[in-house]
Amino acid sequence: MNILLIDDEQLELDQLEYLLEPYLKNHQIFQANDVTEALNVLENHKIHLALVDIHLPGTSGLELAKQLKKSGNTKVIIVTAFQSFDYAQQALRIKVDNYITKPIVEAELIEVVMPYLKDVPYSPIILQVIDIIQERYHTKLTLNKIADEIHVNHAHLSRKFNDEVGISFPDYLNDYRIEAAKKLLRGNSSIAIIAEECGFSGQHYFSVLFKKKVGKTPSEFKKESQNQ
Repeated sequence: MNILLIDDEQLELDQLEYLLEPYLKNHQIFQANDVTEALNVLENHKIHLALVDIHLPGTSGLELAKQLKKSGNTKVIIVTAFQSFDYAQQALRIKVDNYITKPIVEAELIEVVMPYLKDVPYSPIILQVIDIIQERYHTKLTLNKIADEIHVNHAHLSRKFNDEVGISFPDYLNDYRIEAAKKLLRGNSSIAIIAEECGFSGQHYFSVLFKKKVGKTPSEFKKESQNQ
């Protein structure tokens, strides 16, 4: 399951991910600071659950939630500091799936989110592959190698992964590495070291792929993150 967290405050995003992470084994978490970043993620991934802050720069979170509800089967939970009944009414009118207010209380958050996580849409074999990705994404990892390790046919595993997850194994692996790199880019490590630590074959390839996936270079992302 792919989960998208959208908030213009990076600390809020990190707190949300920190609280949810223990309950989200075998799920992939994406972050976005505004609607543009969120739409970039949505272009490349099927998002099953989105947690959306109302107050975003530019287009509001309610407008994004409206688009998400119209475009497919994405479950939408509004997370906001606004406790106004008017906002709650607007959220209900666009048929969001739930609505919780800040400051986030862990027990309340988990109670709201858990019903959407019960039906994991992946088979045991695919869950095993995802486990390996999460544990060893920083190493040289190929589907051929994993197929040999878990004793299944490579072509069959490739088709099954694509069918169940909705994207190819290399795309999923790169996405996971990019999300790991985004966290490291908020620190002091150099881009070359981050590329290596996240399993990329070189800094240039990492930078090109990062720009394609995120819409900005690692340097731009790092500078913006450190200015927040």
